[in-house]
Amino acid sequence: MKITALLVLKCVSESSDPIVLANASDVSQFGYFQRTGAKEFILFVGRTVAQRTPPGQRYSVQHEEYKVHAYNRNGLCALAFMDDHYPVRSAFSLLNKVLDEYQKNFGESWRTVQEDATQPWPYLNEALTKFQDPAEADKLLKIQRDLDETKIIIHNTIDSVLARGEKLDSLVEKSSDLSAASQMFYKQAKKTNQCCTIL
Repeated sequence: MKITALLVLKCVSESSDPIVLANASDVSQFGYFQRTGAKEFILFVGRTVAQRTPPGQRYSVQHEEYKVHAYNRNGLCALAFMDDHYPVRSAFSLLNKVLDEYQKNFGESWRTVQEDATQPWPYLNEALTKFQDPAEADKLLKIQRDLDETKIIIHNTIDSVLARGEKLDSLVEKSSDLSAASQMFYKQAKKTNQCCTIL
């Protein structure tokens, strides 16, 4: 799972080109001479998708193994370029966080911007790195992953107890605390349980 780029754009109408307010990209997976072209292509596709995403809507576009997710919040639009394996819910959760952070930092000043921003926005570069793991963007996914890990630990613990249970037979036979009747009860119970597990 990889996020290639994050963009924030101002989308006023379908008749005018969206204005890039902030962008961050990691094109290291491309060859050195392809990187400039890849960044230009990201901006081109970003403007095109943002322009066609209606206000208040979320939109996803697939191209081969890549997806572009867009969220237009009343003219302020965030886009993420990522591979097809990145979960959609995590992608839109990430876009929501980016828009919240942008509005917290810049308020409504984006409405008066008339040309593309040339200064980098440090938060967007940090987000590009931090949210490579979808669980960082989506709290529910993180909780699910924690639950899965706990389930594995529990299974491992039960397996280790069962492995110790095999030694219990020899302990029962050697025990001086158990009467012959108790030892017979243990053996009978074990035989009955084995019969049930075969079915």
